[in-house]
This record gives sequence, C-alpha cells and structure tokens, in this order.
Amino acid sequence: MKETRFKPEELIQLGTTLLQKGGIPAERSRIIAEILLEADMMGHVTHGFQLLSQYLGELESGSMRKRGNEKVLLDHGTAILWDGRRLSGIYLTYKALLEATQRVQTQPLVLYILRNSHHIGCLAAYMPRMVEKGLLCLIASSDPSVRMVAPFGGKVPLYTPNPIAAGVPAGKEGPFILDISTSVTAAGVVARYKSKGKKLPSAWLLDKEGNPTDDPTVLGGNSGGTILPLGGLDAGYKGYALGLLVEALTSGLAGWGRSKEPKGWGANVFILVINPKFLGGLKALEREMGWLLAQCRNNPPRKGFDRVRVPGDRALELRKSMLKEGVVLDEGILSALEPWAKKWNIPVPKPLSA
Repeated sequence: MKETRFKPEELIQLGTTLLQKGGIPAERSRIIAEILLEADMMGHVTHGFQLLSQYLGELESGSMRKRGNEKVLLDHGTAILWDGRRLSGIYLTYKALLEATQRVQTQPLVLYILRNSHHIGCLAAYMPRMVEKGLLCLIASSDPSVRMVAPFGGKVPLYTPNPIAAGVPAGKEGPFILDISTSVTAAGVVARYKSKGKKLPSAWLLDKEGNPTDDPTVLGGNSGGTILPLGGLDAGYKGYALGLLVEALTSGLAGWGRSKEPKGWGANVFILVINPKFLGGLKALEREMGWLLAQCRNNPPRKGFDRVRVPGDRALELRKSMLKEGVVLDEGILSALEPWAKKWNIPVPKPLSA
C-alpha cells in the first residue's frame, strides 16, 4: 500500500497554528512544530507530531506554561543554570542551544542545565542543526515526576528511561548521531504497541511481581510494571548505571529533582556544546571520525545483515527522503489533531497526490 505523504511546510504550519491557538507565541510555536516534525522525519514517530495533541492538552490544563521566560539562576559564562518555570522544554532547549552556539565562538565549550521545564521531545531532532555548524553536542534528559524503570535487580519503578543523545561532525562520512534511552525501550514505544493491541518484540518489561514480559499493558496506570534497563535481564546493570549517570547530570547538577517530589510531565536537561576548533580542530575531528565511520560501514556484515550502519544513518536517510518526497505520519496522528483543528477552525493539510 502506498504511503500517504504531506508537505513538510504545511505540517509545520498546522503545528504552529495549533500551538498559537493553544496560547504559545508565534515564534516559539514555530520552533516547537519544527522540532516535532524533525522527529517524525528521522523516524522517531513516538516523539514527533504524536506529542502535539498531548501538548495542547497540557496547555489547556495549565500544566505547560504558555508565556513568559526562564529564570536564570546562575550564569558563569561557560556554565548556565535555568529554571524553566514549566515552559515548553522544546523551546527552552532550542534557545539554550542557540545561545550556546553563540558562546562557543569564543570559548571551547558551554554547559547549560535546565530544570523544571516541560517535555523536550526527541533529543536527536536537535542534532542536525548543531553538526551542520561544526559543533559537537551532547544532551541528556530525565523527568523527575515520573517513575518507569526499576534499578537492576529490583521490581519497583524509580526513574525514567533517561535518554542520551549526541551529534558529532565527521566530514563527508558523517555525521554520527546517537539517541538512545538508558532503558531497553522508551515509554512512547510501549504505548504505541499497547494502542495497537500488539505484544512487544521481546520481554522488555517486568510485571509488578518482577517477572519478564512482552505484554505492554503491564506498564502505566496502576499496573505496577516497569521497563528494564538497557541491557535487559543479562546486562541491565550497564543501563542502570547509565540511567543513574543521567540523573546526576540532570537533576543532580540542577540541584532539583526526585527528592522534591515534583508534579507534572516535565524535564531536567543537560546540554553540552563543544567547539572542536579550540581543541584538536574541526578538520582533525572530521578526519578521525570520518575514518572510523568509513571502517564501520566497510566492515563485512554478518549473517542477517545487509550492511553495517552507523548510528544516525537510517534517521538521516529518512529525513532526506521525507524532505524531498513528503512526510509520512504514523497512523492516528492527524486524527488525534482533528478535534483541535475543528475547535479552532484550522484546515488540516491534504495528502500529496499519488
């Protein structure tokens, strides 16, 4: 069956208008819509336009703040701490990256810590802009109000999937873009399988008794289930350690997190931007990473693999295709937005002609 595609700009305009109607200023609405669509174009469908209807609900309930600015708690020039005051985490992350890009023109690196923001979306979606500028970027995020992952060996949820992302310039062989949870999977992926009535590909979860399961219904509500740390039943101690590291980089450095028992869907965020020209140099970084990525891709594939890919290859291939041929939205995304569009009399984009 032929996929239904939409013009990227028309989807961005839809998202922008809906968020404006929800109360967010126009320029910020456009930023949020662009980052959400980037996620869809890179294949991260659980963190793209699927989130838009949820964000509109958060704006309507007051859980996401519509207007105002972050509170600058500390600014040391190379290290900045913000209180996000429940503003859009996507907008705040974008703004922090923009400021960091400017600051690293005169110094090797800049660190931003954000606390008490709303959700920041897909971490990989911020990376194309950064690597195109010749910058190396790291982002990590946690939500101190949510518990989904149990510590390795335990069965009671304690923290979130805690993703880590990176963007690394690598010349004509690059970039290298990483975006992984420190748990086996993300909550949005589990929710997607649950909504479609499907089992998970493997035993990624534990039920409330601590038994491994592929049943997505054990997670959420009062079910008591948990997501396994990255590495699963055998090597989950590694993902568990990485998850705790993200907690330290986000809530720990922010000085505000789970011990405060905050309420509401949100994020604490670690952002590090490095300008390689002040270290070994951009050309050297591109040479070294370019050589390594080429060797990875040229590595003989083992049985069951057509070729060896580098993290980010599939996402960037999808992005290039969708920018050229139109964006494919996952089933149910537009239908979830239609009530909001109808409420404000906003036209929904028509699919591109076959």
